[in-house]
Amino acid sequence: MTFSVRRAFHYDAVGMAEILNQIVQVGGTTAMQKPTARSVLIGWMDAHQGRNGWHVAETPEKQIVGFQYFEPNKKLPIEACDIASFVRIGAVKMGIGTGLFEATKIAARNVGYRWINATIRADNKGGLAYYASLGFETWRVDCDVPLSDGTPVDRISKRFTL
Repeated sequence: MTFSVRRAFHYDAVGMAEILNQIVQVGGTTAMQKPTARSVLIGWMDAHQGRNGWHVAETPEKQIVGFQYFEPNKKLPIEACDIASFVRIGAVKMGIGTGLFEATKIAARNVGYRWINATIRADNKGGLAYYASLGFETWRVDCDVPLSDGTPVDRISKRFTL
Protein backbone atom coordinates (compact mmCIF):
# COMPACT_ATOMS: atom_id res chain seq x y z
CA MET A 1 0.00 0.00 0.00
CA THR A 2 1.29 3.42 -0.91
CA PHE A 3 0.77 6.16 1.64
CA SER A 4 2.28 9.40 2.84
CA VAL A 5 2.44 10.90 6.31
CA ARG A 6 1.58 14.50 7.09
CA ARG A 7 0.41 16.71 9.93
CA ALA A 8 -3.27 16.21 10.77
CA PHE A 9 -5.88 18.96 10.44
CA HIS A 10 -9.44 19.34 11.71
CA TYR A 11 -10.85 18.14 8.39
CA ASP A 12 -9.06 14.80 8.96
CA ALA A 13 -11.16 14.13 12.07
CA VAL A 14 -13.89 12.42 10.04
CA GLY A 15 -11.47 9.78 8.73
CA MET A 16 -9.72 9.45 12.08
CA ALA A 17 -13.04 8.93 13.91
CA GLU A 18 -14.00 6.27 11.36
CA ILE A 19 -10.77 4.35 12.02
CA LEU A 20 -11.01 4.69 15.79
CA ASN A 21 -14.66 3.69 15.91
CA GLN A 22 -14.05 0.56 13.82
CA ILE A 23 -11.28 -0.43 16.24
CA VAL A 24 -13.54 0.25 19.25
CA GLN A 25 -16.34 -1.80 17.66
CA VAL A 26 -14.06 -4.82 17.16
CA GLY A 27 -12.73 -4.38 20.72
CA GLY A 28 -9.76 -5.80 22.55
CA THR A 29 -7.01 -3.42 21.49
CA THR A 30 -7.86 -0.01 22.92
CA ALA A 31 -8.95 1.06 26.39
CA MET A 32 -11.68 3.12 24.69
CA GLN A 33 -15.00 1.30 24.61
CA LYS A 34 -17.40 3.87 23.16
CA PRO A 35 -17.50 5.53 19.74
CA THR A 36 -15.76 8.88 19.46
CA ALA A 37 -17.29 11.76 17.51
CA ARG A 38 -15.41 13.96 15.07
CA SER A 39 -15.95 16.93 17.40
CA VAL A 40 -14.32 15.08 20.29
CA LEU A 41 -11.23 14.38 18.20
CA ILE A 42 -11.05 18.05 17.22
CA GLY A 43 -11.19 18.93 20.92
CA TRP A 44 -8.30 16.55 21.61
CA MET A 45 -6.34 18.07 18.73
CA ASP A 46 -6.87 21.57 20.11
CA ALA A 47 -5.91 20.65 23.68
CA HIS A 48 -2.32 21.15 24.82
CA GLN A 49 -1.44 23.38 21.86
CA GLY A 50 2.31 23.60 21.49
CA ARG A 51 2.79 20.41 23.54
CA ASN A 52 1.09 17.89 21.26
CA GLY A 53 1.33 16.64 17.69
CA TRP A 54 -1.03 14.81 15.33
CA HIS A 55 -0.15 12.99 12.11
CA VAL A 56 -2.14 11.01 9.57
CA ALA A 57 -1.16 8.46 6.96
CA GLU A 58 -3.13 8.77 3.75
CA THR A 59 -3.25 7.04 0.40
CA PRO A 60 -2.78 8.90 -2.90
CA GLU A 61 -6.60 8.86 -3.10
CA LYS A 62 -6.68 10.86 0.18
CA GLN A 63 -8.09 8.02 2.30
CA ILE A 64 -6.86 8.19 5.90
CA VAL A 65 -5.40 4.79 6.77
CA GLY A 66 -3.89 5.62 10.16
CA PHE A 67 -3.19 8.33 12.67
CA GLN A 68 -0.96 8.90 15.64
CA TYR A 69 -0.72 11.61 18.24
CA PHE A 70 1.37 12.57 21.24
CA GLU A 71 0.43 14.78 24.13
CA PRO A 72 1.47 15.58 27.69
CA ASN A 73 0.13 13.54 30.57
CA LYS A 74 0.05 14.95 34.09
CA LYS A 75 1.07 11.50 35.41
CA LEU A 76 4.35 11.75 33.50
CA PRO A 77 7.31 14.08 34.03
CA ILE A 78 7.37 17.28 31.96
CA GLU A 79 10.00 15.81 29.61
CA ALA A 80 7.73 12.88 28.63
CA CYS A 81 4.60 12.56 26.51
CA ASP A 82 2.05 9.86 25.78
CA ILE A 83 1.51 8.39 22.33
CA ALA A 84 -1.53 6.76 20.75
CA SER A 85 -1.56 4.95 17.40
CA PHE A 86 -4.44 3.74 15.25
CA VAL A 87 -4.32 1.97 11.87
CA ARG A 88 -7.34 1.12 9.75
CA ILE A 89 -8.51 -2.46 10.19
CA GLY A 90 -7.12 -4.49 7.29
CA ALA A 91 -4.14 -2.17 6.81
CA VAL A 92 -1.91 -3.31 9.67
CA LYS A 93 1.63 -4.58 9.04
CA MET A 94 2.05 -2.39 5.97
CA GLY A 95 4.48 0.10 7.50
CA ILE A 96 1.85 2.70 8.36
CA GLY A 97 2.63 2.73 12.08
CA THR A 98 6.36 2.92 11.42
CA GLY A 99 5.87 5.82 9.01
CA LEU A 100 3.71 7.66 11.50
CA PHE A 101 6.28 7.12 14.25
CA GLU A 102 9.07 8.66 12.18
CA ALA A 103 7.05 11.89 11.98
CA THR A 104 6.08 11.68 15.66
CA LYS A 105 9.70 11.32 16.82
CA ILE A 106 10.73 14.47 14.98
CA ALA A 107 7.74 16.48 16.19
CA ALA A 108 8.09 15.32 19.81
CA ARG A 109 11.80 16.26 19.83
CA ASN A 110 10.95 19.66 18.36
CA VAL A 111 8.45 20.26 21.17
CA GLY A 112 11.18 19.43 23.70
CA TYR A 113 10.22 15.97 24.89
CA ARG A 114 13.02 13.58 25.84
CA TRP A 115 10.99 10.38 25.91
CA ILE A 116 7.68 8.93 24.78
CA ASN A 117 5.40 6.68 26.82
CA ALA A 118 3.04 4.14 25.27
CA THR A 119 0.56 2.42 27.57
CA ILE A 120 -0.90 -0.71 26.02
CA ARG A 121 -3.47 -3.22 27.20
CA ALA A 122 -1.66 -6.42 28.16
CA ASP A 123 -4.07 -8.41 25.98
CA ASN A 124 -3.24 -6.29 22.91
CA LYS A 125 -0.52 -8.52 21.47
CA GLY A 126 -0.34 -6.57 18.21
CA GLY A 127 0.11 -3.24 20.01
CA LEU A 128 2.79 -4.68 22.29
CA ALA A 129 4.65 -6.12 19.29
CA TYR A 130 4.33 -2.83 17.37
CA TYR A 131 5.84 -0.69 20.11
CA ALA A 132 8.57 -3.27 20.82
CA SER A 133 9.49 -3.27 17.11
CA LEU A 134 10.03 0.49 17.33
CA GLY A 135 12.42 0.12 20.27
CA PHE A 136 10.07 0.84 23.17
CA GLU A 137 11.05 -0.91 26.41
CA THR A 138 8.76 -1.85 29.30
CA TRP A 139 9.21 0.38 32.32
CA ARG A 140 5.98 -0.13 34.28
CA VAL A 141 3.06 -2.56 34.58
CA ASP A 142 -0.23 -1.54 36.19
CA CYS A 143 -2.37 -4.52 37.16
CA ASP A 144 -6.14 -4.77 36.94
CA VAL A 145 -6.87 -1.28 35.64
CA PRO A 146 -10.64 -1.17 35.02
CA LEU A 147 -11.98 -0.32 31.58
CA SER A 148 -15.03 1.96 31.43
CA ASP A 149 -17.27 -1.11 31.80
CA GLY A 150 -15.34 -2.24 34.89
CA THR A 151 -13.42 -5.08 33.23
CA PRO A 152 -9.95 -5.26 34.81
CA VAL A 153 -7.07 -5.29 32.32
CA ASP A 154 -3.35 -5.04 32.98
CA ARG A 155 -1.65 -2.13 31.26
CA ILE A 156 1.96 -2.20 30.15
CA SER A 157 3.82 1.10 29.83
CA LYS A 158 6.70 1.17 27.38
CA ARG A 159 9.24 3.95 26.97
CA PHE A 160 11.15 5.23 23.94
CA THR A 161 14.05 7.61 24.55
CA LEU A 162 14.31 10.33 21.93
